[in-house]
Amino acid sequence: MQRETIKPSSPTPLHLRSLKLSLLDQFMPADSDNSSIECDDHGAEYIEARIQCILSDILKKPDTEVLKQLLPAAISEPATARDSQLIVQASFFDCGGLAIGVNISHKVADAATLTSFIKCWAATARRSSTEVVISPVFMGASIFPQKDLPIPMLPVDLIQGESVMKRFVFEAPKITALKAKAISASVPDPTRVESVTALIWKCAMSASRSNLGVPRKAVLSLGVNIRKRLVPTLPDNYGGNYAGTISARMEDHDDLELQGIVSRIRKDLIEFGENYAKITQGDDISLAICKTVEVFGKMATSKDIDYYTCTSWCRFELYDADFGWGKPTWLSTVFTIELKNVVFDRHKGW
Repeated sequence: MQRETIKPSSPTPLHLRSLKLSLLDQFMPADSDNSSIECDDHGAEYIEARIQCILSDILKKPDTEVLKQLLPAAISEPATARDSQLIVQASFFDCGGLAIGVNISHKVADAATLTSFIKCWAATARRSSTEVVISPVFMGASIFPQKDLPIPMLPVDLIQGESVMKRFVFEAPKITALKAKAISASVPDPTRVESVTALIWKCAMSASRSNLGVPRKAVLSLGVNIRKRLVPTLPDNYGGNYAGTISARMEDHDDLELQGIVSRIRKDLIEFGENYAKITQGDDISLAICKTVEVFGKMATSKDIDYYTCTSWCRFELYDADFGWGKPTWLSTVFTIELKNVVFDRHKGW
């Protein structure tokens, strides 16, 4: 294994050495200053590793512990976070295959920002003369300014105990059939993400009721990219954290029918968009957002509610990232947060 620090080719200009965090950035856990990120030109950490196996063997049946070996140290570790906002590991296999693992601080990037960065990086690596490279821009602090308010931290460790990671593949015909089952008068056009998310939530709630012998209230926290839900909308390359959360709720007496669950998710998504449009046109954006996060945190830590999380990385176009070896055949995240469900596109669609 080889490790080096990739430093900037030229010193960072003085006016760019301090990145003021937005209110939404501040919700992410921090070990030090929670108002800004200071640049000292330390650079990004780059690791090269040699893996003595064939890449296809890993892809046939991905194992969480094996996948973790393809990632560099977690940015969340205090010693690492002090030095680097970005760590990359390139793992070369005996067959000639390559896996690229990326860890980036959540203080500066959500999934959309990570996608923007990777696409720019890939285009630069190919030295593409035809592709227009649009770099991330960080304007969050001017849109969601910091306030002298108590910032409610998002809960990180929601449950105790061991968790396992499993991968479920939905073929295109199965997705079509699932969407057909989810159709109702209130949602005549369920999306594939709504349908799959509803199925995951339905199975989790059914398992809880079966194990406990009694029904319980349940909340699904669903991550939402708010760039296109603001007024006016924001470009995709706006970097930072522009992620909101809906909290769809099922009561203990509700039937666990797929149609009803999809309807609940759609209703909350519509209300979320309407509420954010109002918030961003109001006088005190920061206070409204803090109150919303506080309510979310209370539900997430309640002992009377089964709490689940899900997020979608569909349509982020990560499969278009070509570093010169061709486009990737498989993408994955390796979350350490329990009950973190992620919906991904496959390489050739669903």
